Amino acid sequence: LEELRKNVHARQYRYRAVVFQSGAVVQQLCSVCVFVLTWWYMAAGALSPQGLFGAALLSSLLGYVLFDAVDGGAGRGQSGRTRWADLQSTLVFAAFTYGFSPVLKTLTESISTDTIYAMSALMLLGHLIFFDYGANAAVVSSTLSLNMAIFASVCLASRLPRSLHAFVMVTFAMQIFALWPVLQKKLKARTPRCYVGVTVLFALAALAGLATVSSVGAVLFASLLLAVSCLCPYCLIRLQLLKDNIHGPWDEAVIKEDLSRFLM
Repeated sequence: LEELRKNVHARQYRYRAVVFQSGAVVQQLCSVCVFVLTWWYMAAGALSPQGLFGAALLSSLLGYVLFDAVDGGAGRGQSGRTRWADLQSTLVFAAFTYGFSPVLKTLTESISTDTIYAMSALMLLGHLIFFDYGANAAVVSSTLSLNMAIFASVCLASRLPRSLHAFVMVTFAMQIFALWPVLQKKLKARTPRCYVGVTVLFALAALAGLATVSSVGAVLFASLLLAVSCLCPYCLIRLQLLKDNIHGPWDEAVIKEDLSRFLM
């Protein structure tokens, strides 16, 4: 036991660093909350598809400019992708989605609404589970996470009044589940302070929107965000002190007694 070592590979965490890393979880929870609230407003008739499409288009343009401004266009230069190629991809996706929006609207007519809601909730939960928060784990799958979110958006869009609603809803889902996380990662890597500010503002916006629908839901969601960003990092650091992993050059057990009599 002279060469016994304890906690050789144990990581030492700092509370502020863990809270900062938990921002990715908070951002994704808020993204799901904002998406569901947007669908709720459209289903209730409080939000027009034209208004949502205009707001989403404006926010996408601002995010596109910010994405290049954060690193001065270095990332675009390395990838070799031009703005014209981005515009072409956007137009193709918009035209394809708009053309198939009548199909999306009637895709789930034979399925009950309760089943649609259950499937959507399950898919959004799976999206949160498999999302890439920056951890190197086997459960992480960005492709599966995005597909589950889009599947949920198609299910919910099929319960909206018109085909235009379905088109705008699926387009908004691509923006918040595919494009928004990419901008988050860029801000997190390049401008951490800006990333923290965006996370706080996004969480406040999600809570404000949820409060207009349910005050109890807003309180519960605020408690969830505080638990994820403050309580869980504290528990992680406290439990880290209790680690007691042992490492050493253990000798293998050698049986010296003749056991042939037991094999007869």
